[in-house]
Amino acid sequence: MPETSLKERTAKGLFWGAMNSGTTQVLNLVIGIFLARLLSPEAYGIVGVLAIFVAIAGDLQSAGFTQALINIRRPAPRDYNSVFSFNVLMSFIIYALLFLSAPLIACFFRQPCLVSVSRVLFLTFFISSLGIAHGGYMIKNMMNKEIAIIGALALVCSGATGITLALLGFSYWSLVWQQIAYICVINLGRYYYVKEWRPRLTLDFAPVRQMAPFALRILVTKIINTTSNNILTVIFGRLFPIRQVGNYSQAFKWDTMANSLIANTVGQLAQPVLVESRNNGNGNNNGNHVYRKMIRFTAFLSMPLMLGLSLVAREFILVTIGSAWLGCVPLLQVLCVGGAFMPLHTMYQNLAISSGRSDLFMWLNIAQIVLQTVIILAFAPYGMHVMVTAYSLFIILWLLPWHFYTGRLIGYRWLDAVRDVVPFLAVAAITMAATYFATLAIENIYLLLPARILLAAIIYYALMKLFGAQIMKECERFLLKRKL
Repeated sequence: MPETSLKERTAKGLFWGAMNSGTTQVLNLVIGIFLARLLSPEAYGIVGVLAIFVAIAGDLQSAGFTQALINIRRPAPRDYNSVFSFNVLMSFIIYALLFLSAPLIACFFRQPCLVSVSRVLFLTFFISSLGIAHGGYMIKNMMNKEIAIIGALALVCSGATGITLALLGFSYWSLVWQQIAYICVINLGRYYYVKEWRPRLTLDFAPVRQMAPFALRILVTKIINTTSNNILTVIFGRLFPIRQVGNYSQAFKWDTMANSLIANTVGQLAQPVLVESRNNGNGNNNGNHVYRKMIRFTAFLSMPLMLGLSLVAREFILVTIGSAWLGCVPLLQVLCVGGAFMPLHTMYQNLAISSGRSDLFMWLNIAQIVLQTVIILAFAPYGMHVMVTAYSLFIILWLLPWHFYTGRLIGYRWLDAVRDVVPFLAVAAITMAATYFATLAIENIYLLLPARILLAAIIYYALMKLFGAQIMKECERFLLKRKL
């Protein structure tokens, strides 16, 4: 494919990726506000401690074959069919094991209600197995517009389900059925849009066996990633009262929503674009050029968004979900600082996968979870806030090994990374500091929140214009072109 065509598809993909992520987070924001006002921290804590089991089960039943399909230059219907059959069979087996393990999970967290809750909630990963191959097809073919439509519809339907049940007094069960409704609508949407291929439950696992060496390394890494992202919830669920776990879950949710807005925008496009760039035979220099643009775009958006959320965390929580959740504010502020760098992790991970180095992807994540767990447990005697701070600092510093090992795959130097990331970090930090001091006199939180958001946006934009940021000029040209 010509470079101009790839560039145009990338631009359109980023646009629809941004639309998808933006719509997703806006809807999540609205739904989250309603549910947080209707439910208690205890209700969120009950469902929050199960997040790691649902996520790991989802990793096991997809087993990395989505990424394997994307990495194949031209997947055949037989490849998709093989992955579909494997996912369905694996998910059935894993659900049976989790169903039997429910009493042990309830005993570990000392919450008897988790027996019934977990058995229903774990249905989500079995249902999702029916649409994983379809999701891989859509990502491979850069169907970002359709993905955005499906995601928005699923959020509206599942949000309505959760809010209705919460109003009827179903407490944590409203969160459980919200997740089930979301997966069901996602699958229906995938089946509607993917018409060129229809699944058949066959036992032809030859394509899966061919993908296995690559996919299994992805599987191990995904489990490590999932454990890494949820390890604090598990530790907190064992060490602290369920209300404190609920506060952390709420802080983690808002942080994840914000940083995933950027990570999903770029991440869902990074692997197919980098793979296509490699397959076109344009060489490492072109890969370096494409990757550096994506890194700059990621930092350009991530740094002001996450540092800005840290700045307005207290006002945001008070205005949206109320004073009952003030306990999550200091945790959210710290998480957001580390969260500013999470989308960069996603970019380095996609670079490793698109280069066929799933082994590198796997070992870096294994090292991460081992060191991260040791550090977190070492700070356990000092309380939840110190543990979260140590976790966030580690997330930032772990970018150094990622760059050292993956940057060399395309000749991406240390100096390149500094030039691509540090200017946006510095400008965002200056922006938030200036905004903080300029708004200190405002006491009314309903005035303070919009004032800080508006002022920060103006200052950041002005500084970007002053320094002549090329990535902002390109974004402006693309948006103006679409309006025309």
